Amino acid sequence: MAIHGSFDTITEPGRDHANPTPAFLRMARPRRSRMPLCLAISALLLLLLGWKSTINKTNPSFHLLVPATESNSNLCKTLLSSFVLAYPPPTLINYGKKFDGDSWDKGTHTGKIRGVYDYLSNKDKVADDDMVLVIDGYDIWFQLPPVIMIKRYHQLVHEATVRLRRRYGTEPKEPEGAETRTEVAAKYSQSVVFGADKLCWPNSVDDPACAAIPYSTLPKDAYGPLTDTDSEGFLNRPRFLNSGTVMGPVKDVRAIYEVAVRKVEEENRGTIGDQFVFAEIFGEQEYQRETQRQSTQGAGGRWYEWLSNALGASDSLLAANQTIKNMTVVPGRRYEFGIGLDYESKMFQTMTHSANDVEFITYNDTALFPGIIEKHPNLKQTPFALPVDIQKAHGPFWYSSPGNHSLEPKDSLLLPHSDYLDDLPERIDWYDAPLATNLYSPSVPTLLHINGDKAPLNDWWPSMWYHPYSRALVRRYIRSTQTRKAAQAAAAGGQTWWDMRGGRGGVWTDNAEWKSWNEVCKGTEEEVFGDGKGRWGKEEGSHKVTNYFGTVIVGDEDEDEG
Repeated sequence: MAIHGSFDTITEPGRDHANPTPAFLRMARPRRSRMPLCLAISALLLLLLGWKSTINKTNPSFHLLVPATESNSNLCKTLLSSFVLAYPPPTLINYGKKFDGDSWDKGTHTGKIRGVYDYLSNKDKVADDDMVLVIDGYDIWFQLPPVIMIKRYHQLVHEATVRLRRRYGTEPKEPEGAETRTEVAAKYSQSVVFGADKLCWPNSVDDPACAAIPYSTLPKDAYGPLTDTDSEGFLNRPRFLNSGTVMGPVKDVRAIYEVAVRKVEEENRGTIGDQFVFAEIFGEQEYQRETQRQSTQGAGGRWYEWLSNALGASDSLLAANQTIKNMTVVPGRRYEFGIGLDYESKMFQTMTHSANDVEFITYNDTALFPGIIEKHPNLKQTPFALPVDIQKAHGPFWYSSPGNHSLEPKDSLLLPHSDYLDDLPERIDWYDAPLATNLYSPSVPTLLHINGDKAPLNDWWPSMWYHPYSRALVRRYIRSTQTRKAAQAAAAGGQTWWDMRGGRGGVWTDNAEWKSWNEVCKGTEEEVFGDGKGRWGKEEGSHKVTNYFGTVIVGDEDEDEG
């Protein structure tokens, strides 16, 4: 399928594709003052109707799915990071659902597979050509905006497909539509990207998930002379699938989850968790690719393969000098899914045995560079050039409220401006922001996946560039729904992810329920914001603000109105 170019101007999904509910219908207002809100809604209706006919939305949608059964401060950190960078409003999968299975995780990991699959199978919620990003709910922080995530996805799958064409060759491609000419295309292509880990777990070492998968694209000496020989994994190049992050077209991601559901529910392969299942699917794909490549080699290729094996220098995933468990091939069953990994952590930085690879770098603070180099003697290059795609992006604060706000009033129906709560620097550039950087790729990843050692979940959070301003940025993000520029951008598409469903500053559940930030994250303020300013909505005294549906978004549900 065509995957390049379709998503260059992705916008957010509408909850109802045919009749999306306008965002302004979710604007909050004090319960005791309905008339000003009615007047404001009427004015906005007239404004919207005035330019509706000039807007034509044709581009695909972008969905962010977050499996999470309950809320805690770690989930709220994930949500906050998505808000301030203008990712699509997260949809929580299995939120509020109770699992009581016999396995170590009570069935939550395998339930995650079914929950995501069911959501992706609902044609009222997603379309085949939409893009979807599925992330773990309790240990992921976004660092860079979605426009960079999307562009890096395009670049990564393109480079991977070039490599696959070089290794596995081409085959005729059936003409589509009115086309009559048969074209030649790469036999295999990539469309779905998972994160990459340094260790293979929990699958056995001779499983195809561990022994039949490709080598990393990083240099063979990326970590010095001991690269890939470290039994503890710290000096190994990432090359094993991690299931905590996956991105691709809905149709292709759904196909992978469909197989995962079958493995869990029909073959009882999910007792160890979803990580085992997805790694197995990837291993089977790679085993089949390499088996078919070997079976179609000519005499010269077979001789070269034999010599390479004899010398221990084969790059074959099924080399004779490796111990690998043969997989049982079921005739007619699909094994090719276009799965590939982000070996260089450009999109997803998985942290198992990789925390030592990462430093927070402020790129305009050159005085710190010598100390970093001294700390990492195996570095092959000095990674102190801010990536070009970040240089070209809007400044960090832009994404919490996209558009030109120079002529807009500070006060709004939703969250009136407060000098105490909303103070932000005049301007901050990406060069001024501390950015988690993988020194060995080198790369500045779009998100961090704090799997493995969980200490960084607390230790690193204050280092994220938005943390000192997080409360003000969330407030700014919630207020930004009322701008005309944001509404135009959402309707027409473009590089702004603005929620036509009315979901700004909160989440959707997979049951189409809207939950505000206050509903999900009340009581986590000190762990999340860390600013000592108290409970959300009570920073400057008690008052209550509700949205169109009567849901309290500022203050408490049980607050006395009398």
